[in-house]
Amino acid sequence: MHERTQPKPTASGRVRALAHQVAAATPAERDRAVDALRAAAILGVVLGHWLVTALVADGGALHTASPLHFMPWLAPVSWVFQTLAVFFLVGGHVATKGLASARARGDSYGQWLRARLARLFRPALALAVLWTAAACGLLAGGADAGTVHTLVKLALSPLWFLLVFAALTAATPLVGRLNPLWPLAVVLHVDLLRFGLGGPGWLGWVNLPAGWLVPYTLGAAWTRGELDGRRAGWVLLAGGAAATAGLVAWGGYPASMVGVPGAAVSNLDPPTLAAVTFGMAQCGLALLLRARLRRAMRRPLAWAAVALVNLSALTIFLWHQTALMATTATGLLAGHLPGLHTVPDDLGWAAARLAWLPVFALVLTVCWTAFRACEQRGARRPPRVVRSHRPGPARTPGPRVGA
Repeated sequence: MHERTQPKPTASGRVRALAHQVAAATPAERDRAVDALRAAAILGVVLGHWLVTALVADGGALHTASPLHFMPWLAPVSWVFQTLAVFFLVGGHVATKGLASARARGDSYGQWLRARLARLFRPALALAVLWTAAACGLLAGGADAGTVHTLVKLALSPLWFLLVFAALTAATPLVGRLNPLWPLAVVLHVDLLRFGLGGPGWLGWVNLPAGWLVPYTLGAAWTRGELDGRRAGWVLLAGGAAATAGLVAWGGYPASMVGVPGAAVSNLDPPTLAAVTFGMAQCGLALLLRARLRRAMRRPLAWAAVALVNLSALTIFLWHQTALMATTATGLLAGHLPGLHTVPDDLGWAAARLAWLPVFALVLTVCWTAFRACEQRGARRPPRVVRSHRPGPARTPGPRVGA
């Protein structure tokens, strides 16, 4: 008799099997809602930049433009995709929780900080080295200096976020128990001095650490259990949304929550009071969604996708602008393409830009394949044996999904 051969698993079957393996390897005590929020925040920033950043070809040069400048009624797009506050919320929660766990294991603050900063700056170093070499090559090849400046500034723009995040991480022992109202008060007074009393513009840069310290300290409050109830989420959401609406309607703040080239005031560069109150509303919404996200993450496919993003969150964030620029530069070989090199001044450009998003994602996948090892190297620590007074097999933790 002939033996019956087992049918080969389909591609979808292999994906499902891998998803179940990832879910089974994840420790039961892990709060998957935290990873889901981090993934949503990173992907929101990436999609937001791809939708509102245009590189317009003007002769042989490229300059940045934004559809929000020509179509300001599209400002609500920035409300959906400007999700940095959620990332700082999760960062403050994870950092304070991780520091407490490190101390419980007997690790010093220095050991914990070195591990955290290495995970942050290893992928950033690769980006800086590549773009330094690229800039030198372009200038040596006779490229327009203004174009090179535009490209390098755009490519390295994610590093400002990384530096602020690293500074707040290093200050975690000092700010871990800080009431978020204190940095909020700093932002309020800085804006009063800048916009109300005609203070110097450079004073606004005080808001760069103070503004992002608000969601970071909210994350620390989350760790302490002070934001467990739904009331806290609703207060943040309703209060932040009402304050933002009032500041935009009567305070003269821009409606867009991202920078717009040519605008007199940017809500993000540096952060304004409107950006901070808007971030508080986002944090409130994130806190209210935790229970639903935990239920959604019980599905193996959903959890595997979130785990994949978290394993390479910084790589995705750091290289997404490079993916946009690589696509734009390559597309120039075919002429000035709509949605890629043309002025973003109508809905036709917006429709064309939506069609380019899969191409950006494909190029970003190539960058991810090439540079993800920079982030993941050292992410897995040797398993620690947990000693027990009772005999039995040693327990080792599951794979680390995110820092």
